[in-house]
Amino acid sequence: MGVTIVDNLELLYKEAADQFVDFAKEAIQDKGIFVVAVSGGSSPKAIFKLLATQNYAEQIDWKNIYFFWVDERWVPLDDEKSNAKMTFETLLNKVPVHKDHVFPMFKEGILPEDYAVEYENEIRNVLGDEGRFDFILLGMGDDGHTASLFPGEEILHENKKWVDAYYLAPQNMYRITLTAPIINRAEHILVITFGASKKHALKEVLHGAYNPHLYPLQLIKPEKRELQFLTDSETLQSV
Repeated sequence: MGVTIVDNLELLYKEAADQFVDFAKEAIQDKGIFVVAVSGGSSPKAIFKLLATQNYAEQIDWKNIYFFWVDERWVPLDDEKSNAKMTFETLLNKVPVHKDHVFPMFKEGILPEDYAVEYENEIRNVLGDEGRFDFILLGMGDDGHTASLFPGEEILHENKKWVDAYYLAPQNMYRITLTAPIINRAEHILVITFGASKKHALKEVLHGAYNPHLYPLQLIKPEKRELQFLTDSETLQSV
């Protein structure tokens, strides 16, 4: 695993935005499109705002980018809890991305489990049976979860489906998520994590015994390249 340490959050967001631009240019030059899966949360929100600024936006060939999501709360797209809503407001409504290249993880009038099957088919339509995203942006919770892969949940054992949905009892809601197998196929995976509350989980993920039942991020083991972490010096103290 590779770890990049920066001095403050401003530099962290800039580094992540720079990587997005570099990976986009690389993929579009190589095969004509750039296919990403993005996360919700405060860090992606800040990164998306940066990507929407003129300095970054003008470097990116938006018409050839496809946006999927890593995971989502099963709520309507206008709900404040929706990761897609945040991404539209901070980035997608501000840049010339094709609307038919954007695949939110929610659909009215369908059960989440059924939409998980439909969403996997959408991924296959773009990526084929290889299912290799160019870039996946992940975060990590205080408990070591990533995407909607939470400690102790049955989904941690899923090894065939690319997308799954399930009822997360502690949150009293359904979640829909990419699974570890499809995440691990990506060309590039970046995990952003910072803050004192993340220290213990980050230490276990980086240096602890393999126990993904407790620290699900340990399931993320990319097939092609080493997993990349981006964090700040304060978080990494004592790790």
